[in-house]
Amino acid sequence: MPASLPDAHTRLAVLLGDPVAHSLSPLLHNTAFRAAGLNALYLACRVPPDALADAITGLRALPIVGANVTIPHKRAVLPHLDRLTPEAEAIGAVNTITRLEDGILRGDNTDAAGFLSGLDLEAMRGAPALVFGSGGAARAVVYALLTTLHPASLTIAARTPSTGEALADAFSRFDSHTALRVVPLAEAGAALRRSRLVVNATPLGMHPHEGSTVWPLAEDFGPDHTVYDLVYTSTDTRLLREAASRGAQTVDGLEMLVGQAAAAFEQWMGQPMPVDAVRTALRRHLNPSPLVGVSDDAHLPTSSP
Repeated sequence: MPASLPDAHTRLAVLLGDPVAHSLSPLLHNTAFRAAGLNALYLACRVPPDALADAITGLRALPIVGANVTIPHKRAVLPHLDRLTPEAEAIGAVNTITRLEDGILRGDNTDAAGFLSGLDLEAMRGAPALVFGSGGAARAVVYALLTTLHPASLTIAARTPSTGEALADAFSRFDSHTALRVVPLAEAGAALRRSRLVVNATPLGMHPHEGSTVWPLAEDFGPDHTVYDLVYTSTDTRLLREAASRGAQTVDGLEMLVGQAAAAFEQWMGQPMPVDAVRTALRRHLNPSPLVGVSDDAHLPTSSP
C-alpha cells in the first residue's frame, strides 16, 4: 500500500524466503512507505533453495532498492553477494541486502541492531546476561551483547551444549572480558538468578505452542530482571507473563522485529522509518478488534523478517 498506485517510478523491495506466506514484513514495510509518503512497494517472494542463485541474479538486473532474506537463505546467500558488512561477516548470516550502484549487492545483518533497539542500553551496559538458545537468533544477540553492552558475564544456555560451545567459540574474539559461559539449558537456574538480562532466542512460546516456555520456574525471576523474548504473539508469551508476575521488566519480540526492519529501511530509503506508525499497524494486526472481524494465525520468531 504505497502512498499512490504503483507506477514506472515505484521503488521495489522484496523478501526472499521459503515459506513467506506468513510474513509480516509486507505489512510492516508498506505501512512505513505509506506513512513516509514514499512511492515504494514491498513484496514477499517465495524462493525455493534451488532458485536462490537465480533470485540474486534478478536483484542485480532489476531496479530493486534491496531485499530482506529469511529462512532458509540467511547463510546460503552469503557467497552470492559482492560485499558484507562487519556485522554480517561476524554473525555469519544476512537478513538485509542493499542494491548499490552498478548492481553491487551488499549483505548486512540488522538483527543485532534490532535486538539492541528494544533495550535501555545505558541501564544494561555491563549487566550479567543469559541467552537461551544457540541458533541464528542467538548468534545475533550474543554478537550485539559482546560488542555493545560488554556484559560482566554472558551465559549461553543450550539444549545441546555442543552447539552452545560452537557459538561461544565463534564469538570468542569479541569476548574481551572472558564473559562467555555455556551451560545445558536444564541447568541454567543459577546463571539466570544472577543475571540482570535474560533473553529467549529459541522458538519456544511461538504459535502453535503458546503455552510452552523456555524456563518454567517463574520463582527464579524477580524485580532486578529484564526479560526479553524474541518470540512475539498476539499477547505476551508465557515467559513474559510469568516474569512480569514476579516483578521483572519485560520486552516483547515486536521491538526486535521493528528494529531490524527500521535499520533495513534506512539503508534502502536514506531516511528513518516512521516506527510509531509501524508499531501501531502491527499491534492492530496481531490484536484485531472483534468489530472489524480480522484474524491472523501467523506468529513468527522476530529474527525472521
